[in-house]
Amino acid sequence: MTTYVALLDGGRREATVQVTQQGPGLYEVRIGDRVHVVDAFKHDYGTLSLIVDTQSYTATLDERGAKVHVRVNDSVFPLEILDERKLRMRRASARFTIAGKQTVTSPMPGRIVKVLVRPGDDVRQGQGLVVVEAMKMENEMKSPKDGKVVEVHVQEGQTVEGNAKLCAVE
Repeated sequence: MTTYVALLDGGRREATVQVTQQGPGLYEVRIGDRVHVVDAFKHDYGTLSLIVDTQSYTATLDERGAKVHVRVNDSVFPLEILDERKLRMRRASARFTIAGKQTVTSPMPGRIVKVLVRPGDDVRQGQGLVVVEAMKMENEMKSPKDGKVVEVHVQEGQTVEGNAKLCAVE
């Protein structure tokens, strides 16, 4: 059995997930006090066919580092799965603060839907700065720290490449 912690809603909620492989592609998944039997088949990169108990699902995974956006039907569930070691490291690193100017970049090519700040604005860690539409999804880029917006490199309607500078907070 392997135990993971799923961080949901941007890390505001946690769920303990225990996974025991019963056979090839067959798993027992315990989430809290609920147990599910999951039959999983991987079609290609990022696409899974799942039978969870008696319900059939197709899930598409959009992996972004440690974070994953899971699309099931028309719903998207952003989550992060951490094993116990990674969770301990995350909690330990949360005690450190980010110093100096931090540049916020676009995670992938897209279009700027909304610029939420201007140079000189005071912002809090986690506050939305810029909304980027990519792959028919809107992604709110958030401030990595408390501080002041010192640069805004984009405007609404502009298209950007992946890793393009959006703004900076100091």
